[in-house]
Amino acid sequence: MHCGERTHKRTINKKIERKKTSLGGYNIKPETVTRGGKHSAQRRSQFTHAMAVGKGAKKTTFLQRHSGKMSPVRVTDMRWGWVRKNLLLIFTFSGVLFGVGLGLGLRAAGPDSTTVLLISYPGELFIRMLKLMILPLIIASLISGSASLNAKMNGRIVVKTVLYFMATSLLNAILGVLLAIAIHPGSPLAKEALSSEITDAGPSSTVNILDGFLDLGRNIFPENLFQASFQQVHTVYNEQSVIHENITGTGESEQITELVRTVKYRAGTNTLGIIVFCLVFGTILGSLGKKGAVVVDFFSVIDAVILKIVTGIMWLSPVGVASVIMSKILIVKNLSTVMSNLGLFIVTVVVGVLIYQWLIQNLIYFLCTRRNPFTFYINLLEPWVTSFATASTAATLPITFRCMNDKCGVDPRISRFVLPIGATVNMDGTALFVSVGTVFIAQMNEISLGVGEYATIVVTATAASVASASVPSAALVLIVIVLTAVNLPATDVSLLFTIDWLVDRFRTTNNMLGDCYTAAIVEHWSQKELQAMDAENSTETNPNDVEKAADLTPLDNGKLMAGNEIHVEVEVNQKDTTTTTKM
Repeated sequence: MHCGERTHKRTINKKIERKKTSLGGYNIKPETVTRGGKHSAQRRSQFTHAMAVGKGAKKTTFLQRHSGKMSPVRVTDMRWGWVRKNLLLIFTFSGVLFGVGLGLGLRAAGPDSTTVLLISYPGELFIRMLKLMILPLIIASLISGSASLNAKMNGRIVVKTVLYFMATSLLNAILGVLLAIAIHPGSPLAKEALSSEITDAGPSSTVNILDGFLDLGRNIFPENLFQASFQQVHTVYNEQSVIHENITGTGESEQITELVRTVKYRAGTNTLGIIVFCLVFGTILGSLGKKGAVVVDFFSVIDAVILKIVTGIMWLSPVGVASVIMSKILIVKNLSTVMSNLGLFIVTVVVGVLIYQWLIQNLIYFLCTRRNPFTFYINLLEPWVTSFATASTAATLPITFRCMNDKCGVDPRISRFVLPIGATVNMDGTALFVSVGTVFIAQMNEISLGVGEYATIVVTATAASVASASVPSAALVLIVIVLTAVNLPATDVSLLFTIDWLVDRFRTTNNMLGDCYTAAIVEHWSQKELQAMDAENSTETNPNDVEKAADLTPLDNGKLMAGNEIHVEVEVNQKDTTTTTKM
């Protein structure tokens, strides 16, 4: 500690000591304010009140003079302040409750299809507005975020993020298998009661995990960037008649129908391909330095504008969320029959989601960051409700960005990386749902599984969840892949169509929270690299400013000090810095 700093502190202490007899009648010494002990909190509160009174504040709005309790006026102000701060969250939760209650009430009236269409229309517009923001937000945030870091840092963040996503997906798959074994939701009676719901119009059983990974690679490197904004690559199997000549050796030909693998395009944004392109583009843009600064600023401004638009859209969420939930409840047929026979399966999935969210995920967060996980969880309630209503992590991405930056305080350089990647790659809830669904179908058909089959389910569910696309109800296709791997009947997947509208919403919240927690943990793991980059940027900036100021300052020989020194006053980072230049 320098001598000047000690002198300054002693001066402040003396001033406080002189005022101690006039501040509201309290005889408080400065050193007792920060001293530990039983009454340290009371001393600090009394000192705060004394300082406020000394400045002319009203005693009734702070602390009672002798009791140390907060006044009713102050408590009321704090409560209203919390309400104003979380007003949008309160409205959104009210929309959820209103949608569930009114939807169940309207089922008794039996509204026709036109009425249901009008009820669902506000929710449809709300989801369309959110999806409208996805593409510009991903492009702007990824380019500006990757440009703010160097190539080495970008590579490390991507590797940490992907490895953490795979680890959490594997953990969710194991949790799903254990819960399905413990609760045993599958029953042959449920299959008999819902036999009319079993159809062959489900996902094709010819899809396999190899096609999923091949499609993943094709989507990573799209042929056309503009086409990737509205189309994805996927593999389909078509029946094709093939004529084989001289099969039996008699010279006769025979026509045989074969399944031919074909690569086609389907509607949907190829988010993964756009992410990879933006990461490479932003990394190279950042390496250009001042030449690319204008482009980086351009995308940063776009990112800020999109987030402001999202803030305005979110005030429509109470009406939109209520509309979506009401329409889904009214569309479902035989709701009571389905719930009574598949209710245990729903309970298994929901219990697994809540165990992971409230216990496992928060425990991992605390062990990695040593911070309060429940505060972080509460700050994410707004995107939690939105993901529950939309059943899509990608559609919730604009709101997730805003909450992570404004409420959670995660470094935007990290959140811009992790959240778009997680919306495509991370499928924690999907891995849990697929594992529970596979064991459920085996139990329903009274097929016993061994340790090898359970291990196959866990590994296949994890790999399939990574290779899946971020679209609603994609898990039903993945269950077919896992069922095929363990030789279980794939036609029973159609039973899950009747409840997927509900279960999909719970597992989507798991996916969304997994993205957010991963961003916070990766940020904590990257603190040293981020601090080193900040220090490097500051050292690169300050010498240039000092040199420029020294060149622009006229030299006056009459003001040369002893030792030929010249003092130049330079303003760097809003602080006055005295620089001495040797002559």
